[in-house]
Amino acid sequence: MSAAYETLVRLILPEGLLEYFELTDVLSSENGQLDIYLEEKNLPPAGYDKQQLESKGFLPETAIQDFPIRGHKVALCIKRRRWEVKASGEIITRDLDLVRKGARMTTEFGIFLKGIFG
Repeated sequence: MSAAYETLVRLILPEGLLEYFELTDVLSSENGQLDIYLEEKNLPPAGYDKQQLESKGFLPETAIQDFPIRGHKVALCIKRRRWEVKASGEIITRDLDLVRKGARMTTEFGIFLKGIFG
């Protein structure tokens, strides 16, 4: 990804998201929605660095509402990765605080709306 392109993407997406996810696609639908597709990178979660992990694919894709961009609704279509701890057979995922509790929107967007509407 070029430096200018990466700078623009980092400004649009929630802070820190590109540390764990890579942008795979962006689609604009006829109803004015912008779908941004992201897949979690194959980086071990904190605390599991020294254990042998095997990637076991992805959890079902989740769509999360984010701030509108230039009049377009925005959905972050996120595919989170899951890993198996080889020693125990336990399936683990990274614990991320992307979604506002009780809502299907990013934490930042939820806080923004709460500030406006109380």
